[in-house]
Amino acid sequence: MMKSTLLMGLAGLSALALTAVTTDANAQEKVRWKMQSAFGSQLPHLGTSAVRFSKNVERLSGGKLEIKFFEPGALIPPLECFDAVSKGSIESCWTTPGYHTGKYPSLAFFTTVPFGPPVGEFLGWKWFGGGNQLRNEIYAKHGLIAIDSFAIAPETSGWFRNEIKSVEELKGLKMRFFGLGAQVMQKLGVSTQLLAAADIYPALERGVIDATEFSMPTMDTKLGFHQIAKYNYFPGWHQQTSVSELLMNKAAWDALSDQNKAIIEIALGESVMHTYVESDHAQFAAMAEMRDKHKVQVKRWSDQDLAVLEKAWLEVLAEESAKDPLFKKVADHYLDYRKKFSVWGVSQTMKATYQKD
Repeated sequence: MMKSTLLMGLAGLSALALTAVTTDANAQEKVRWKMQSAFGSQLPHLGTSAVRFSKNVERLSGGKLEIKFFEPGALIPPLECFDAVSKGSIESCWTTPGYHTGKYPSLAFFTTVPFGPPVGEFLGWKWFGGGNQLRNEIYAKHGLIAIDSFAIAPETSGWFRNEIKSVEELKGLKMRFFGLGAQVMQKLGVSTQLLAAADIYPALERGVIDATEFSMPTMDTKLGFHQIAKYNYFPGWHQQTSVSELLMNKAAWDALSDQNKAIIEIALGESVMHTYVESDHAQFAAMAEMRDKHKVQVKRWSDQDLAVLEKAWLEVLAEESAKDPLFKKVADHYLDYRKKFSVWGVSQTMKATYQKD
């Protein structure tokens, strides 16, 4: 009896030891990353896509890879991801290259370009034409790597308190503006500043800025711009297509298994397609609501105004290329691709026709 009890005790200890080893192995297998988003979880398309990506990674990995979403500012200020990820303070950020232009103005090209191409051509340059390779050459200097995280449809070009009858009336305004488009607006006498999404409405409300652009009707009305500025202008000449990124610490990325890398790559590829189609689909209903319910005046720049804006953009392009060799390198690469693509693009272009009831 004593022998039987001893054997049972030893078996129990062996089972506990095996359980401990198995638990330790499982714990070691699970990879946990922190991902701070530059966009709040409730912000349509930009923030909701980050939450969706995080959940998709969990589903695809069976819970063994966790990329935990953190709200803007929860870990670091939302526009300071570059340094935090570079240092390894956090593994990743759901952000946009356009937020890092204080370090490298050329990074703006990898988010959006004024009077730029539709999504197919833009991603063609980035994915297959060498654009993203240039981006990651810049990031590699700082121990960073990025993969495109989402794409969104064309944006609006601004919310104004009063009707703007021509671009000459923009002179003297203080306006939140993003990317290379901000430099175009500066050419027209606008004082611009870059603000994170959550900071725009308070600045507009207090009069720190007179006008703003951010994104598209679904997002802009969520942020409340229509409550203050009742004139919304189109088209989004400065952002015909916008692409953002999962910015990652290169050492953390390199430490991942091939399977985990594939999970991230596939989840991000799905996110790019999902967000573009979702954002394009959602705007007509949002525009109808802001027009009919909120009494927003939907306006369109005249062809003459768009010509002035494009001329200013070409001046910015020439001036920045002259003073910044890296900017010129990226700009030339982008323009060369567009020239080559035009053989195909122009051949497929049709004059728009509209059915009339």
